[in-house]
Amino acid sequence: MSKTLVIVESPSKAKTIGKYLGKNYSVKASVGHVKDLPVSKLGVDIKNDFEPTYEVIKGKKKVIDEIKSAAEKSDYVFLATDPDREGEAIAWHIAEEISSKSKAIKKTKKDSKIAKKLEAPVTAASDKIQRVLFHEITKKSILEAIAHPLALNQSLFDAQQARRVLDRLVGYQISPLLWEKVQRGLSAGRVQSVAVRIICEREAEIEKFVSTEYWSLEAQLEGSKAPSFVAKLMGKEGKKIELGNKEVTEQIKEEVSKTPFILKEVLKKERRRQPSPPFTTSTLQQEAARKLGYSAKKTMMLAQKLYEGVEVSEGETAGLITYMRTDSTRLSPDSLVEVREFILKNYSKDYLPEAAIVYKSKKAAQDAHEAIRPTSLQYDPALVAKSLSADEMKLYELIWKRFIACQMSPAVFDQTTFNISAGPYDFRATGSVMKFPGFIAVYLEGKDDTADEDEEKRLPNLAAPENLKLLDLLPEQHFTQPPPRFTDASLVKELEEKGIGRPSTYASILSTIVDKKYISKEQNKFRPTTLGNIVNNLLVNHFPDILNVQFTAKMEDELDDVEEGKLAWRDTIKKFYTTFDATLQKAKVQMKDIKRQEIKTDFVCEKCGRPMVVKFGRHGEFLACIGYPECKSTKEIAKAEDGAYAIQETPTTTEVCDKCASPMLVKRGRFGSFLACSKYPECKSTKAISIGVNCLQCSAPLAERKSKRGKSFYGCTAYPKCTFALWDKPVNEACPQCGSKYLLVKYSKKEGEKKVCPGKDCGYQLMAEGA
Repeated sequence: MSKTLVIVESPSKAKTIGKYLGKNYSVKASVGHVKDLPVSKLGVDIKNDFEPTYEVIKGKKKVIDEIKSAAEKSDYVFLATDPDREGEAIAWHIAEEISSKSKAIKKTKKDSKIAKKLEAPVTAASDKIQRVLFHEITKKSILEAIAHPLALNQSLFDAQQARRVLDRLVGYQISPLLWEKVQRGLSAGRVQSVAVRIICEREAEIEKFVSTEYWSLEAQLEGSKAPSFVAKLMGKEGKKIELGNKEVTEQIKEEVSKTPFILKEVLKKERRRQPSPPFTTSTLQQEAARKLGYSAKKTMMLAQKLYEGVEVSEGETAGLITYMRTDSTRLSPDSLVEVREFILKNYSKDYLPEAAIVYKSKKAAQDAHEAIRPTSLQYDPALVAKSLSADEMKLYELIWKRFIACQMSPAVFDQTTFNISAGPYDFRATGSVMKFPGFIAVYLEGKDDTADEDEEKRLPNLAAPENLKLLDLLPEQHFTQPPPRFTDASLVKELEEKGIGRPSTYASILSTIVDKKYISKEQNKFRPTTLGNIVNNLLVNHFPDILNVQFTAKMEDELDDVEEGKLAWRDTIKKFYTTFDATLQKAKVQMKDIKRQEIKTDFVCEKCGRPMVVKFGRHGEFLACIGYPECKSTKEIAKAEDGAYAIQETPTTTEVCDKCASPMLVKRGRFGSFLACSKYPECKSTKAISIGVNCLQCSAPLAERKSKRGKSFYGCTAYPKCTFALWDKPVNEACPQCGSKYLLVKYSKKEGEKKVCPGKDCGYQLMAEGA
């Protein structure tokens, strides 16, 4: 009896697939890549047509040896790594390692036995090693793919090689330059550096933005029928009017207060709202960020688990969603039949369009994969909830609802507009009422599934012309707002729209720029650090092409052409490198040396009397004694609007040092502010700054800390003896319902700030004033 080896990437996927294939199959996991370019050197032979040198990744020798051993004992080897560029590269590298042991497959009776077992014909194969593509981890999909193995895809592998070599040439040649000019440990990336630039430029827009005052004027009106309603001033004598200040607004208010309000025109029309397409990688990341507050990285980690498989019932394991790295909105014919039957059964024929809705993918989309959808609607979220974590369940429900909604009828609204005159002034009131919910009965993008962002207050059933009663005039001051900082959702959308990166890279781009300390994330918004701005300015000045959005997008298009077999990958690299190398050599000479830069100042060291200079460190600019290392005196500085430096006085506290009784000073470090002895460096005592709430486990003070990724949390100062910690800030207020000793401060974009009880069964909430 023939023995077949199937190789996948993850152990959990191997476990799921193994249950489908039976005893004649051995399923092994590569646990990701097994070979890569070397860590300690460039690994690309520039003079030899950019030939890459691959090495077995540290710690993967045992995995490769196990795969080789299993391959020797097998008649067939099916490489079933992920169906994308990275998966293809893993398949090629595994094939290289085991090809010397491979035997030619001979067509024997074994073929018919396999075909019978799989209930599908086996495609005749000439080689022992074959490629198998799983787009979803279900029994039907697995058996179908196994029955129809393919050849390895050279173009797909070349596209991955081209990207890897490009990134290595940029990263391993610009990064050492940054080590020399700024500080060790920095890195540059062909795509990540462009993402940093986008964030830096947005921050510069915000800093330069000058807010402008403007006003609005609304009238509270009442007609012959309830309810009363609000109309907004739109213009004067048919022309738009600008309310630039309070004086102008008050003058108009005075005029219209003495003028009759007349309903001149009532416009009614039916409006239809179409459902959103099924999820692609980027839209899933955006929606998970908006609705669930998940980072792009977290979304992809959870989606990976849903794809690889969970136990859906006793003894049955299945992948719950299709492959999660895709930019296509295509849905398979089988899935369309299934979802239409589901809608008809669970709703009614009114919710089902006459024909399945076909969504058009973007021009550059790769249609090899479907959109992200549930693998089967028999896996209802309620049925699989016990097999999923809370976070996995929320993401699965999101995908489930979006898929069903995308094939439902549009929502229908009756929209009404009142055009009202008050002398020469024009007022308008609009309202809409849902006539038929359609897809909104299941899902609404970006909002709660039961609400429509366009639905406004219902207007009374009035007919024109009609005299209206003025109840109140409501002037309100406003100020123009700067462009918002990027969030996970908006940055992924920006990268996608500009053609930067691809679905498989968005999550890693976002996490890398934060990990490298170029970007900080505060209240889920990205802003550049001092280090990020400095590095970005250097790279933009000296590598304008590498940091150019259009250039980077064009490179992505060329990589797609390589994947489609239209371009030779070495030609793409050669064309890029000719210009890049010339720019690199020039930058080595001309780039500003930030690390050794010392800006002279008029400040004098308090300890030794020598001049102090401005230097750059990991937390930005600071003052240091020119006598370093003999004198290690430093001070924090701030920069005024005119560019002049000023000493930023370190705030003192009432705390004294536990070791020497000297006053303690507030200092800023890698993980936030802390208290340090004023006698430093003679005394190096430090302690955390208490937030005024004591630990519930040991009564020691709680302090705000920063995680390695820069996220704030509140932990016990007795750590590591006590590990009590909270993500939300506690306050010394007892819960009036259950008596909990403290409340937690939570913030959401929708509700603003509120205080909630930490008790699981309490549910007490107190909204902040004005929220």
